[in-house]
Amino acid sequence: MFKGLIGKKIGMTQIFNEEGLAIPVTIIEAGPCYVTQIRTLEKEGYSAVQLGYEEVHSKKLTKGELGHLKRSNIPPLRFLREFSAKSPELKVGEKVDVRSFSVGERVDVVGTSKGRGFAGGVKRYHFKGGPRTHGQSDRERAPGARSSGTTPGRIFKGSRGPGHMGNEQVTSSNLKVVMVDSERNLLGVQGAVPGARGGLVIIKEARKQ
Repeated sequence: MFKGLIGKKIGMTQIFNEEGLAIPVTIIEAGPCYVTQIRTLEKEGYSAVQLGYEEVHSKKLTKGELGHLKRSNIPPLRFLREFSAKSPELKVGEKVDVRSFSVGERVDVVGTSKGRGFAGGVKRYHFKGGPRTHGQSDRERAPGARSSGTTPGRIFKGSRGPGHMGNEQVTSSNLKVVMVDSERNLLGVQGAVPGARGGLVIIKEARKQ
């Protein structure tokens, strides 16, 4: 059975289990999503399901996006994402909601981490920095030497250093589902989920159980 949803991160809270222990929980508004397209091995060369999420005014979409959705009598949707699935057993136009998940299951949540802008090596990669003494008054957070002068005489690609931090795709793996509220389309997972409040997230069945 296909298990996948698109949603938005609402925020974090805590719930108490039967033993009275506080469990950190991230609340996600997941779905309802429409099945907008099903890709098959015979036609596209791979099997996948395309889901759409969040109804918007038609003026906010391009003519191509509107035509793609109107072909299947689906309302204008802001977000379209693909999920790999071998045998989805779904039809185009069908609705998918949080009832596809149940308490105790394990899921992977994909989101975009918070953007931190340009950051130095100490903040970005936890560099140690230089000593505070020995005449070093203004170089405490400097990265220091990056390579030798003659050989190689340059910095290799991919070397750690100052640069843009955050705003990258991050996956939180193997999170436990602790709450399913089908009336309000809410899903609660144990632990933290990448991104800011209101950020788009993708929930799918855990790859590593």
